[in-house]
Amino acid sequence: MSTIDLGDDPLALDRQVCFALSVASRSVIGIYRPLLEPYGLTHPQYLVLLALWERSPRSVRDLSETLCSEPATLSPLLKRLEALGYVTRRRRPGDERTLEVSLSESGRALRREAEQIPYRVVERLGMDVDELERLNRALQRVIDAARA
Repeated sequence: MSTIDLGDDPLALDRQVCFALSVASRSVIGIYRPLLEPYGLTHPQYLVLLALWERSPRSVRDLSETLCSEPATLSPLLKRLEALGYVTRRRRPGDERTLEVSLSESGRALRREAEQIPYRVVERLGMDVDELERLNRALQRVIDAARA
């Protein structure tokens, strides 16, 4: 028997971290949906743009590692972002095996408008920024522990 105390019912739904994370994730992504819709973006595409706004160009492999996503999952997202005019994809000169993704002028311009999105999300959640930052740090510890 384990020395970890999980109370009388370790299978109680409201005590499951996986349940809380799942519902919280869907709920928060739901807040983003109407904010991203005017730009024709889905939440996964927005995450790609966030990574590219930090650094562009980036290889698909680098994006995949940064976003904790498989390259095959990113491929349709990148194609759609290119069709929207936010990014360009091309083979890296001198290394045809590496596909590079760069922000287009439109993608760079979108950043200025997108800067309002985090503020609107915080307003909609009605939580203090400090509390959200603590939550973010705790979630990062969960991610790190799950990967270990």
